Amino acid sequence: MTPDKDIPSNETSPDERVYSAITSALLQGKLAPGAQLVERELAAAFDCTRGTIRKVLARLGAEGKLTLEVNRGAFVPSPTPADIRAVYRARQVVEAGIVASLCNALSASAKRALRAHVKAEQRAVKAGSVEECVRLAGHFHLLLAELAGAPDVQAFLAQLVAKTELYKALFDPTKLSNCASDEHGRLVDALEEGDLATALTAMREHLAELEARVLAQAGGARSNDLASLFTGA
Repeated sequence: MTPDKDIPSNETSPDERVYSAITSALLQGKLAPGAQLVERELAAAFDCTRGTIRKVLARLGAEGKLTLEVNRGAFVPSPTPADIRAVYRARQVVEAGIVASLCNALSASAKRALRAHVKAEQRAVKAGSVEECVRLAGHFHLLLAELAGAPDVQAFLAQLVAKTELYKALFDPTKLSNCASDEHGRLVDALEEGDLATALTAMREHLAELEARVLAQAGGARSNDLASLFTGA
């Protein structure tokens, strides 16, 4: 096997190129739940070594974006409805606490940060960028956790958000609406006004809506041709 060549500093390394392409395909819903990512096929598609592919798959597995099975390989996660419900339930519990801690306690800079984020979400919707919408929607919730000043909670929530971002991409990949930014805006309104009941309801209904959309599509069959998907990426 020929090692990867040195890459000029102004060019993307093979590892990052492959990582970015597979991550993008996951977040855009181009890879089906349960699909196997075969090292040999990916190496041919990306015109790189199997060693590069192996490192990228290990990285994605550590991030929870792929499932790695000993002696079998790497697979796109295929969560059951029960798995999906459990993760969203965990988010409901964690984020209710975050909302309670922030209600009527946002600094002026925190308010500006949240408003700026909601505007960024609106711009992504207008641009029609599904991947960017998913990323920004998840980051809004992480921003709330950051503003709450609880690093351990933020780290745990990041794991939950990463899973639900993937669920959204796997089972609700083509839905692009402004509901997330609208719902986020209403939540920020309630937090600023100190209306805890409205803020908690907004968060609960927002997460429940996301869960329902994912569950409605869970179980649908799709297939993948890795060669056509990644060749030339």
